[in-house]
Amino acid sequence: MTPIPAADILVVDDSPSKRYVITSWLRREGHRVVEAATGEEALALLHDGASGTELVVLDVRLPDIDGFEVAERIKEDPRTAAVPVIHISATAVHAVDRTQGLMRGADAYLAEPIDPDELLATVGALLRYSRARQRAERLAERLTRLVETTAAINAATTLPELLRLAAVGASRVFGSAAAVAAASPETGALAVQVDAVGAVPVVRGAYREHFDADPLGGAAGAELFGQDEGPWWDGPVFRVVARAKVGREPLHIAVPASGFTDDDHDVLRQLGQAISLAVEALRSYDEERRTALTLQQSMLPASLPPVPGYDIAVRYRPASDHAYVGGDFYEIVAVEGHIVAAIGDVAGHSLRAATIMAEVRHALRAYLAEDHAPGPTLERLNRMMLRFLPEEIVTMCLLRIELASGEIRMANAGHPPPLRVAGGRATPVEGRVALLGVPTVHDAETVFTLDPGESLVLVTDGLIERRGSSFNEGLERLQAALAADLGADGGDGNLEAVCDRLLLGLGDESDDDQAMLVIRRGISA
Repeated sequence: MTPIPAADILVVDDSPSKRYVITSWLRREGHRVVEAATGEEALALLHDGASGTELVVLDVRLPDIDGFEVAERIKEDPRTAAVPVIHISATAVHAVDRTQGLMRGADAYLAEPIDPDELLATVGALLRYSRARQRAERLAERLTRLVETTAAINAATTLPELLRLAAVGASRVFGSAAAVAAASPETGALAVQVDAVGAVPVVRGAYREHFDADPLGGAAGAELFGQDEGPWWDGPVFRVVARAKVGREPLHIAVPASGFTDDDHDVLRQLGQAISLAVEALRSYDEERRTALTLQQSMLPASLPPVPGYDIAVRYRPASDHAYVGGDFYEIVAVEGHIVAAIGDVAGHSLRAATIMAEVRHALRAYLAEDHAPGPTLERLNRMMLRFLPEEIVTMCLLRIELASGEIRMANAGHPPPLRVAGGRATPVEGRVALLGVPTVHDAETVFTLDPGESLVLVTDGLIERRGSSFNEGLERLQAALAADLGADGGDGNLEAVCDRLLLGLGDESDDDQAMLVIRRGISA
């Protein structure tokens, strides 16, 4: 059998000769022994914490308090509850006495005369069990904190935040200092270091030696190795270098090597793999978002056509850096004698939403080139979607404005209603049909006239919808803001400034894309 590693043992007996005999046996086995003659002395030594006692050999008959009570108090104290206790007794040999000892906290009971081999075997068995339990509890605690850290880092939305959570989590997992480093195109190389559990994490440019050598050789995986020194702390450390995808910059995580076990090596490797996966997910998301934003913004008109007698202003603002990209768009086309304006939103938030937006916008332009009215144009768009994009849903409001008369023909497929703004009032223009992508008729039109000085405002739902409030409540907020700003200027205000104020006042509350199209007929028109 594998020898039991040396342990710190407390021997409690009021007889010096008995203590001498027992401690001699234990010391010959390599154990370190501390002696006590009374129960109170034993409890003081245990609770002092300096002894690091792993096992107690306790006489039942003591001059102050009996061994039963001492064992009971040892087990009741959280600091010493896990320490095994062996009762020894010269007189209490009946079953009822052994039962009382075991019931009140002892882990084993030996009656005198004590056989040295039996004592040493009992000590060895209890130490094996105690250490196995401590190892299991320690590992369970580490794994629990590993799960908590994994959940936290996967909720992070930026690399600095992710590395900060990872370093703090690693410090909590191992109860020590920790450092984590990684890189992304947006931030470059970054490192976060925590010098003790609970210490404030420090973000700095990554230690360059992390990125000058790659022990993985560019492959995906995780490798753990020791290092005698490094830029973090004095003394040796254990490091994990992990990469979730071939060709990426690897992740690096380091912790001090003091007190590390084989179990800790496995946990550190798992933590490195979890952090590298979270970093890769964040990188992939950022790449998709950049691609989608580039595509989305490239689809918007580069400039507005000049329209005599009308002022036009547009705004498009993508969602916050941490939100998904949507499919909001607008379009302005000027032809002889009239203009066509459209605003729409593809359902969903992803690169796919942006690509669907591009397809719908190109189809719209093709139908407008054939000079179709708004209703028939939406009907054609709907048939196109049902055939080629059967799983997609799009809202769109399409207008055709006769410049000379101000007459507007509108077809609205499930989009928020345009708002007519004049005289301090903002009034929705009703008349909607089903969203595009729904198999029903979409050629219905609403006809009205935009009066001189009157404005028409079209927005996407990013300027209306809010968590915790209904669509109608959001629409009322937008109406009030337009009435107070655009409706009060008598048709002479700067539309660009109006759009900026609306985005500042309403758009900052939203985490969705926002598009706005404002058309004002001049007073002299």
